[in-house]
Amino acid sequence: MNEIISEIKEYVKELKIPGINQGLRMKIEEAYKLNQPYEELLRDIFMEAYDMRMENGRKNRIRNARFPYKKYLDELQVDYLPEDAKKKFKELKTLRFIEEGRNIILAGNPGTGKTHLSIGLGINACNKGYKVFFTTAASLINELKETKSDKKLYTFEKRFEKYDLIILDELGYISFDKEGSELLFTFLSLRAERKSTIITTNLSFDRWNEIFNDAVLTAALIDRMTHKSYVLNMNGESYRIKETREWLEKSN
Repeated sequence: MNEIISEIKEYVKELKIPGINQGLRMKIEEAYKLNQPYEELLRDIFMEAYDMRMENGRKNRIRNARFPYKKYLDELQVDYLPEDAKKKFKELKTLRFIEEGRNIILAGNPGTGKTHLSIGLGINACNKGYKVFFTTAASLINELKETKSDKKLYTFEKRFEKYDLIILDELGYISFDKEGSELLFTFLSLRAERKSTIITTNLSFDRWNEIFNDAVLTAALIDRMTHKSYVLNMNGESYRIKETREWLEKSN
């Protein structure tokens, strides 16, 4: 029996099926004791390996998304969110916007839950098997410029086409030069109506020209990004201030 188990493990190793070798001897010995049918034993072994692969995939998707920190939708105090977010929360949580290739634009003053909501949706998407990537607008433009100078821009853009959801955070905190604006415009345009993008911004649309410094380009980008998109007004009292106030009330 020992020789057969060793042989099985070698086959499993070559086939690269994680989760089977772990506790294999114990499973086989238990099956002997219980007189378990062979097909049931095989099903249980492969089911455990499948579950492990699914869990490893989920963890890898979350890690590869490069979230700056983990925030979950279940942690959100929905009542603290601005009215638009409260109304759309259940609908967005279904993730149908990803299946439909629709964008979400969260626009409003700082501290109202834009980044928390976007990361929470992103982690939910990872859990459901979608490929997600998180970046700030400034970081993305730097990467676009670097890959362009290295003549790898096309490869970079093709890689990003594979993501089901891209979260572009903090659009509006810094303005861009002409090259950066044009690169970001091209990048976002490639995804428009094909793959989903979540944008968080502290600026209303009539102020986006302050970032891009090109009225024609700005108008074209807004037109493409808002078409069939969820546009949520996130102006309101700071989410963090509300949480602090509640914490102080409970402490007294």
